[in-house]
Parts: sequence; C-alpha cells; structure tokens
Amino acid sequence: MILGDLGAEVIKVERPGRGDDSRSWGPPWMKEASAYFVSVNRNKKSVAVNLKSEDGAEVVRKFEGVTPLQEPLSVPGTLSKLGLGYEQLKKVAPQLIYTSITGFGQTGPYSKRGGYDPIAAALGGLLHITGPEGGEPCRTGVAMTDLSCGLYATGAIMAALLYRQKTGLGQHIDCNLINTQIAALTHIGSNYLNCGVEAQRYGTGHPSVAPLQAFPTKDDRYLMIGAGNDQLFIEICKRIGLPEMATDERYITNALRVENRKSMISAMSERFAQKTVCEWMEVLEGASFPYGPVNNIQQAFSDPQVVHNEMIQVIEHPTEGTIKVPGPAVKYSELDTVLQRAPPLLGQHTDDVLSSLLNYDEDKIKQLKDKGCVA
Repeated sequence: MILGDLGAEVIKVERPGRGDDSRSWGPPWMKEASAYFVSVNRNKKSVAVNLKSEDGAEVVRKFEGVTPLQEPLSVPGTLSKLGLGYEQLKKVAPQLIYTSITGFGQTGPYSKRGGYDPIAAALGGLLHITGPEGGEPCRTGVAMTDLSCGLYATGAIMAALLYRQKTGLGQHIDCNLINTQIAALTHIGSNYLNCGVEAQRYGTGHPSVAPLQAFPTKDDRYLMIGAGNDQLFIEICKRIGLPEMATDERYITNALRVENRKSMISAMSERFAQKTVCEWMEVLEGASFPYGPVNNIQQAFSDPQVVHNEMIQVIEHPTEGTIKVPGPAVKYSELDTVLQRAPPLLGQHTDDVLSSLLNYDEDKIKQLKDKGCVA
C-alpha cells in the first residue's frame, strides 16, 4: 500500500471467487466491502488468478520480468511448489526482487507454522509488556507487529531497488513477524540482554522514564504527560500546582523518580483528578513537556492537528461510493501522495493487467477464463 501511495503500480494477485482473507473480515461492513479490507488495500489493482493451474502460474511467472514480487504471508515453500519460488524465478530473471513475508522465517523449528500478528507478538514478548500493571497480557489495539513488518518490507524493497539500479541484480528479501517483533523490543530487549532486567507491564507507564503515563481526570477521561528530563519535570510540577515535588529529594532525578514511582504517581493522580481534560489542556497550553488527551477514535480523527495534517482522505469506490481512509503518514515536498485508486473489487483489473502488462489478446484472456485460470 505504501509503495502504491508513492506511485508504484501494485498488482494484487488473489484467489478467484474468494480473494484476500481480509475481504471477509467483518463486521463492520460498508455496503458490500469489509471496512478492514478497505483500510489496507488502496492504490492496488486486483487480478484473480488460480495459481494451482499451470496456465495461472504461468501468468504470474510472466510478471517477474517487469516487477518486484512479494510473496503473501504464508508458510515458506508454498509458492515453490507451484514453480513460483525465488530460486526458480531468478534463473530466468536475475534482476527479480522477491520479498517473502512469513511468520517465522525460511528455516528453523517454527518455519512451517502459520503466522498471525498476535501469535508473533506473544512469542516475541510484546503481549508480556502490554496491559495493566498486575493484570493480564493484552493484545495491542491494532496489529503493530504486522504493520511494522510491512514497514520493514517497504524499506527493504526500496533498498533492493537501489542496489539493483547500481548492480543490475535482484535478490530475495526475507521478512518475518518474529524477527520484526524481536527487533522492535528496542530498550526492553536491551534492559534484559545487558542488565538482566525482566520486563513487566506498566499500563500506560514507562519502565525507565517517570512520569510518562496517563492520569485520570475529573471527567473520567485520561491525560497523557511525560518528562524526559529533570527540567521538564520541574515545569510539570509548577504547571499543575505541585511546586514542592520539584525539590523533593525523592524525585530530583529520573532514576529517583522511577525508584519512587508509586508515591509520585499517587500525588500527581490526586491533582489531575481535580480538573477535566479540557481544563488541563488550558492550563498546559504552551508547556515545553509533551502532553495530550487520550482520545477515542472519533476524537482522534476530529483533533485539530489531525485535521490540519489532512490525514483523512476520500476516494470514490465502485460499489461503496465515497469512502474515507487514513491517508499516508509521510509528506514530501516534491511528491504528491494523494490517493489515486480505491481498494479494488476482486479481479477488477484482470483484463486490464493481462492485456496491458502481458500483451494477452481478448481470445487468450477468454480462454484462460473459460478454463478457470483467471477470473
């Protein structure tokens, strides 16, 4: 999707009659489309191909001469059985960039397992550090391991394209969910690897910085604030009317604040409970330390900064009418990332792609359809 936002022609190869699993992930539904599918499939063309037929597999083999190829999230070797593995395709197209996204990698004890985001997040430690203090582990509200793996894959494809531009050679890119999650542990991983400190759940709090968490307010909402250094902590204390905390020997350094977290958070919680979120936002306006309300989704999309950043984009869909999607996160001075194409219907672009990309004529396409190879 990100490559499509940047102007790439993205061809999504799907199973005839069924398509991508996420087409059925609902409710909620729009009219006919899954809101989930709509969220991650803009700027793509859909070609319905039966890869288990020889003629269908041949269609995809012909793609390799003109485009990078991304293997779907699958068990390693799935496409090799169809003659569509990297080692098979690179023999005729050494310039091919072939990206595999799997649960656990190409080899190893778990390589034959299927991979879902929460499974990799569980094995990779994310669920262990997510949730209320003393409570059960929690799945993150969106599939952060999946999304991060896609971001890694996007960067890897761009790097491989640059390498190919320099050398003329393609390569196989191996992305997987478990590596993504382990890499994303960052400081939590370092805490254990270098200091032997096992992680625990802190709710909205941070294990190494205090205060950095959400506080309940008078109107049953939450306000998130953080002090990454001692000067910011002093400013917080003055802003919220607790100047004595800034000179309390228990809190004068971050290390001490982490050590004495409970007493500090207790005092600050009592203070934040005396005003509503809106009242605190007025008090904190112009502060140097980061702060902001914990918004629900409606509040997030209507936030003035989100609106100013034009993060909600609209596009016309062939069956759903006007749809809205969160727009691309990155803005470029010399590149327009306005959405060009709605999430596709299943097989919407089969004829177009086969004729324009592979130069198949109408008779050839009809033969493939009659045999059930494409749809």
